[in-house]
Amino acid sequence: MKNLFCSVAAFCGLLVVSAPLAQAQDRTPAINARQAQERNRIRQGVRSGELTRPEAARLRGREAGIAADKRAARADGVVTRGERQEIRHDEQRTSRAIYNQKHDRQVRRY
Repeated sequence: MKNLFCSVAAFCGLLVVSAPLAQAQDRTPAINARQAQERNRIRQGVRSGELTRPEAARLRGREAGIAADKRAARADGVVTRGERQEIRHDEQRTSRAIYNQKHDRQVRRY
């Protein structure tokens, strides 16, 4: 009985120590902040008429793809440096696409 209790206590102790470490490694606050910023840019572009509805839908689809990539990277509990670089590269390309679509002189007709 004592041996079983010691095993259970050791296992619980291991869980308590390892859980915060695993959570700390999969956090992506910079990516989260940038995604929020891009959503706001798209929303503002639609409100101002700089983005047509199809353009906005395509841009939102790209953002959804980045979110899916982020979920896939976090699936194993650790977002590696390479995965972060790939996500940031995709974010950069999407940001450029938002700028280009907002400045392409197409105006949404009301």
